[in-house]
Amino acid sequence: MKKSLIIFSTAILSIMSFSSCEDFLETEPMDRLVPNTFFQSEKDLELYTTSFYQRMLPGGLEVVQSDELGDFTSKNQSPTFIAGTYSSVDEGAWNWTDLRNINYFLENFNQEIIPQEARDHYEGIARFFRAWFYFEKVKRYGDVPWYGQTLDTTDEEELYKPRDPRELVMANVMEDLDFAVEHIRDTKDNTSSMVTRQVALAFKSRVALFEGTFRKYHPEAGLVNSADEFLTEAANAAKKVMDAGTYSIYSTGDASTDYRVLFTSENPINTEIMLAVVYNNALRRWHNITWKFNSATYGARWGLNKQFVNTYLMTDGSRFSDKEGFDEILFVDEMKDRDYRLAQTVRSLGYTRSDGSPAPPNFGYTFTGYHILKHSLDDKGLDGVSESYNSIPLIRYAEVLLNYAEAKAELGQFDESVWNQTIALLRERAGVNPAVPTTSDSYLQTTYFPGISDKFLLEIRRERGIELCYEGFRYDDLLRWKKGELIEMQWKGIYVPGLDIPMDLDGNDTPDVAFVQTVPDSKVPGVIYFIIDGSASQLSEGTKGHLIWRDDEDREFPEKKYLHPISNTDIVLNPNLEQNPGWD
Repeated sequence: MKKSLIIFSTAILSIMSFSSCEDFLETEPMDRLVPNTFFQSEKDLELYTTSFYQRMLPGGLEVVQSDELGDFTSKNQSPTFIAGTYSSVDEGAWNWTDLRNINYFLENFNQEIIPQEARDHYEGIARFFRAWFYFEKVKRYGDVPWYGQTLDTTDEEELYKPRDPRELVMANVMEDLDFAVEHIRDTKDNTSSMVTRQVALAFKSRVALFEGTFRKYHPEAGLVNSADEFLTEAANAAKKVMDAGTYSIYSTGDASTDYRVLFTSENPINTEIMLAVVYNNALRRWHNITWKFNSATYGARWGLNKQFVNTYLMTDGSRFSDKEGFDEILFVDEMKDRDYRLAQTVRSLGYTRSDGSPAPPNFGYTFTGYHILKHSLDDKGLDGVSESYNSIPLIRYAEVLLNYAEAKAELGQFDESVWNQTIALLRERAGVNPAVPTTSDSYLQTTYFPGISDKFLLEIRRERGIELCYEGFRYDDLLRWKKGELIEMQWKGIYVPGLDIPMDLDGNDTPDVAFVQTVPDSKVPGVIYFIIDGSASQLSEGTKGHLIWRDDEDREFPEKKYLHPISNTDIVLNPNLEQNPGWD
């Protein structure tokens, strides 16, 4: 791993110092950089563009925590945006500093003293990050002002212009990505920390899939006619990654461990992980995800919801939701013979920490019983400190396969051949029979996607949810599919046969939790007593049934929430910025 991507030296930081001012209109991107003296070598271009990684890629916790907005997650309480009073006053002002830094580079880097191939490569890197910047803005706000150059305070017409149409902005994003995939070097980066041509193609498939499906399922945007164009771009970009053969699905043949290794390794598994947030214990570059998932106070006590857990298949490929009484099976029974990814995503039967101590789902750390394990390290010593050192994937080859599968299905071009190239590979790694489904899954239709009858598309959406769980995709998927109403879904946990009954959760025949209305004076050693207070916590049938958490919240996702409001601060500064519909 290049140390420059982990820690910038004091010397580099002094050269690459960026303005801290939020307003990009009044600052230079660097306080000591003069183009005619700095951009004189390929090393200078590398140094400048390296700053984009440091500033613009999300941190590990940010990746994981973004899934708390999704439908499959319970936590101590919903974010204000979902359950609360949220307005343009609550929305933070948008920040254009990173864009200005990128545009500054693009206007000044092109010195003839540097070989053309190197200039093309680093221009591609800069344009990749400009596409990244604008993709995030469009997902959040829809129409946004497009700026392809730096501005001065005298450029009043540009400074105070209205938002540009989504159609124009996304056309420019795709143009930037097309340049990136044409000119960024194709050498594989074994540290999984650098943007290469294959990474740019993978990201292009993500962007195009989002935009194509958003346009298809949001007819109110008036862009349905161009949806297939983006879906075709998504499929083509993904297929180029697949055909290149640079990456593959990581599998040693051990379905019980292979999936989780991707998320607990210090060095990214570079056969599959294309780009990652790299952490390193020796360099003391750490994150706090293990602490967040294993704390009653520091974290939000995240857990999966029962409805989503039901979507994990049996290892023989049959549907768990087709089993008789599937929704009232005790935890120790529902976890048996399931897709191996389930036991590598939440604590399950036989899970132990690194010291060998049993570690069943801990109701001190989760409210539903489906205690998140993915990204969390086994060392108990990391439960109370920000010293986790496992790297967090940002782009995986598995996502590329899912992007290709979904784009082909949405285009009506999915068949058994595509299945075998994509979904089958993921299920084989997970120890699940990869046979092609013969019918549509009625549980997925009823619970999640009543408007979808295509058996393949249903399975692709199942697979995407399971494979990419807690990697920061679910909320974006709900937005583009126009399924925001799923966020209103009840937070349902494990099945509880009755109050005051100690339950075994890890299959070792010792009790781990009891659900009570009052904690007994005589406690069973090792048992956590979870209080059913009838308000925040309930049982679905009064004294038994599914654990229900936070039915006292009013979670709402009306039409307007598919886009965030433009900050009141920004509208005051520029009255030509029209507010998004419904947020006036």
